[in-house]
Amino acid sequence: MRFNDSCAKCMYDKQLKKTDNKDYLSEIKAVLDNRPENITSPELVLLFNEIHEKYFGPLPDFSDIKKEYNDLVLSMEDKLRKEIEDSEDPLATSIVMCRIGNYIDFAALNHVDTETFLQLFDDTKMRDDEQQIYESFCDKCSKAKSFLLLTDNCGEIVLDKLMLEQLKKRYPQISVKIMVRGGEVSNDATMEDALYVGLDKAGDIITNGAQIAGTVYSRLSEEAKNAVDSADIIFSKGQANYESFAGEGRHAFYTFLCKCDLFINRFNVPQLTGMFVEE
Repeated sequence: MRFNDSCAKCMYDKQLKKTDNKDYLSEIKAVLDNRPENITSPELVLLFNEIHEKYFGPLPDFSDIKKEYNDLVLSMEDKLRKEIEDSEDPLATSIVMCRIGNYIDFAALNHVDTETFLQLFDDTKMRDDEQQIYESFCDKCSKAKSFLLLTDNCGEIVLDKLMLEQLKKRYPQISVKIMVRGGEVSNDATMEDALYVGLDKAGDIITNGAQIAGTVYSRLSEEAKNAVDSADIIFSKGQANYESFAGEGRHAFYTFLCKCDLFINRFNVPQLTGMFVEE
């Protein structure tokens, strides 16, 4: 997905809110002004983080926040699983629920509110305008042998686990791989987080091999590249994975909440609208 000037302004404005250090802001601006044409937002965040550590030391620690939201959604797991299984179409419901988890994003949202997150579960029915994509997804899953899930945030990964349970119930021939971040990035899920919530029970977990909040193919480890290259179905969660992986010539399904102006305007929907996209 092409990075544009409005994204650059938004990213710079976020840094302005963080500090008035002129030298730091000057380096950030230089990175943005001289960015390669094909760079993605997650790659720029990686560069920003390196500059942050140069001026201010270690990045903020999100371990408490990640545990808080993992524990919150784990406490809901049994209730949500029952709601999914009692629904008219458990797989569709589980996809909507795992997309709701995409709200837990401390990088894209100025404020993450637990009450707002919980209210999103009031509507877990897939919209009519998503049915065509869902039918295509089911058709391709019925013929697939391998499935790769590109994960995003903590808390969200508990809901991903519920979705994978339903996927494997409906398509037991599918073998599942799950890709998490290769290092700490905001509140994104790492191997440690995935094991903490029991995601390993739903598939084989690998990392993308980098401390980057997205799936940039050129930066993936060989193991991660092989997983991408060999997957019959790629199911990508969140804005950062869409920003870094869409437009790369891969057939993939994407689901996310539209949280920032770029996505709201691109898809012409209100904030926090869920999307299901096939590319």
